[in-house]
Amino acid sequence: MQQVAPISEKHRLPWIDAARGIAIFGIFIVNIGAFSAPYFLYGGENEAWTRPIDNGTLAIIDMFFQASFYTQFSLLFGFGVQIMKERLAEKERNVYRLLIRRFLLLAVFGIIHAFMLWHGDILLTYGIIGIILLLLLPLHTRTLIRIAAVILGGNVLIISMLYYSAREYLHFSNTYMINDAIVNYRSNDLRNILAQNYTDWQFANGSISFLLIILIVLPLFLFGVSLARKGWLHNPIKYGRILRKWWFISFVGFIAFKIIPYLFGNPLWFSYIQDNVGGSFSALFYIISVTLFANTPIGRKMLKPFIYVGRMSLSNYIFQSLFGFFFFYGIGFGFYHAISPLPLAAVAIVVFTAQAFFSKWWLSRFYYGPLEWVWRTFTYMKKQPFIRS
Repeated sequence: MQQVAPISEKHRLPWIDAARGIAIFGIFIVNIGAFSAPYFLYGGENEAWTRPIDNGTLAIIDMFFQASFYTQFSLLFGFGVQIMKERLAEKERNVYRLLIRRFLLLAVFGIIHAFMLWHGDILLTYGIIGIILLLLLPLHTRTLIRIAAVILGGNVLIISMLYYSAREYLHFSNTYMINDAIVNYRSNDLRNILAQNYTDWQFANGSISFLLIILIVLPLFLFGVSLARKGWLHNPIKYGRILRKWWFISFVGFIAFKIIPYLFGNPLWFSYIQDNVGGSFSALFYIISVTLFANTPIGRKMLKPFIYVGRMSLSNYIFQSLFGFFFFYGIGFGFYHAISPLPLAAVAIVVFTAQAFFSKWWLSRFYYGPLEWVWRTFTYMKKQPFIRS
């Protein structure tokens, strides 16, 4: 049996790292709004931000960021699982034992993140759905695509029909919960902050919400696995024609489901379709765009900052929550419910730029990000190299 280790730097696909880094940026643009005010969960956004510049900023975020980048990250997660599975199989290692360990630690990271930092955590969800994914990995690629299409399509169809039937009642805002969140997150009492965070987590994941999350994310994992098996992103030069074909298809879907609804007032009942169908198209469009651009001289240069961030995506994702915790909550600077959408986006850009510089500095001295190193060491049950000589 050969020794197995993580993928070496020379075998990594830089455009996949870049796409992952861009996803971390897009996720932060969306998450910072949810971190800084209660409206994402409890409604009332249009009443709180009434200036045209606020509405315009929110519309741009909704069209180009919302449901696009967590979707992109989910596709890339499935892609990465398949790459790792193939590598483990080549080394004659127990694929499922290592992947289960990997997903279990991810779930542990998620539990800590969700209940100690931010209710909007995705890591716990990824860890749980990752274990479900293992049951489906032995299936043929065509079968995986069919399962993913049926789950995602059926889910979107049923929920959208329910939304449409209740369209007169979709405009809501829970004033009581909004006021509670503002008071508790502005408090300098850690107990109040964590209690409110737990309340928000229950609201976001309670009832059938977590089941719906599984029905959204699992198909994305399956599509990502299938994309890796196709090999299109491994060799963009060889598969340039088919990539350009899917670039055009995804672009049309992106425009049709994410942008055009705004020409018709962007009705709330259509939001589930916009997010899950439009978001899937936009995610694929972004991934293929990055892949094609990265294989040009200017693209290789311009995407380097995103590559650094993408190689430390877990650490950078957690850092963004640490920043949000201390920047917005009363235990830190206390800017909760104090910054409008456009300045918030500017804050996100500044923080992400700092992350890009820091990631470059870190990776010049260490092989992995700090959390990536812990994750890999636990996965392989062998201490991984850390400090560059």
